Amino acid sequence: MKKIIILLLKGSNLSSIENPRQGFEEANRYLAQKSQGPLFSVQLAAPESKIQLNNGLYEVQAQLLVNEIQRADLIIIPALQEPLQQHLEENKTIIPWLQQQYNKGAEIASLCMGAFLLAGTGLLDNKKCVTHWKASNLFCQLFPRVHLINDKILTDENGVYTSSGAYSASNLILYLIEKYAGREVAIYCSKFFQIDIQRSSQSPFIIFSGMKDHNDVTIKEAQHFIEQNFEDRLPVDTLCERFAIGRRTFERRFKKATTNTVVEYIQKVKIEAAKKILEQGYKTISETMYHVGYNDVKAFRDVFKKITGMTPVDYKLKYEKILV
Repeated sequence: MKKIIILLLKGSNLSSIENPRQGFEEANRYLAQKSQGPLFSVQLAAPESKIQLNNGLYEVQAQLLVNEIQRADLIIIPALQEPLQQHLEENKTIIPWLQQQYNKGAEIASLCMGAFLLAGTGLLDNKKCVTHWKASNLFCQLFPRVHLINDKILTDENGVYTSSGAYSASNLILYLIEKYAGREVAIYCSKFFQIDIQRSSQSPFIIFSGMKDHNDVTIKEAQHFIEQNFEDRLPVDTLCERFAIGRRTFERRFKKATTNTVVEYIQKVKIEAAKKILEQGYKTISETMYHVGYNDVKAFRDVFKKITGMTPVDYKLKYEKILV
């Protein structure tokens, strides 16, 4: 039987505690219907007997204390809410325990912004990781040795797992159920909870806002200029002339400050504007393309799909406002 520990931590998101618990328990119920014994032992554990969540709105009782656990097969770190750095500080005492359990053979999975605590253990250094897209800039600042990828929904790095934002955690739970119990059980659970088991990307959900938490004033001005003039072509040389910086220096400083190249940043700003237009449903694809400064249908489609994982047509059909 797989011993699964779901941690109760200060600043945890309640749904990311309850959802994995329900997922593994439903897998057990399905196995019972097949006249098989339960495969998962699921327990809620915490550094103390009770944890208050959402500023005291909820109080969750731990089934055991973490210092009572000798071994576990899988430890789940739930999503942490903002302010993230405060909750990281509040939960830092559990980091040595996580490191110890991993060294004993436990696998560890983080859900959504629980990746911040997992990264704090050092177990993600030089490994791929995902988290909520909204927190990606802060994550890169705090954990530069971790390879954050924004377009995937989960990662598996030899027993260290991460999931992307919010309810995408359900896809990681299904992945783990399939790994431990097989495809049939995972498909049943996906149908029971009505989760798309094949979803693999969070790209369609990302809202690009640009990374402005840096001290390079000139680059901030360049970012603002790009965002205010996304309808124009915006050649990089024109930006360099406007801000009186050589191209190589401008590109180096821009990449350092924003983690994007200048071209990537321009593309993301334009596509974010295009997404908002398509969501409203009052412009055609061609009108949208021209509005954000593209005049080549193939180029617009290719960049749009690269950034969102969807074609403009598919995105429009998925999100456009239905006009009466």
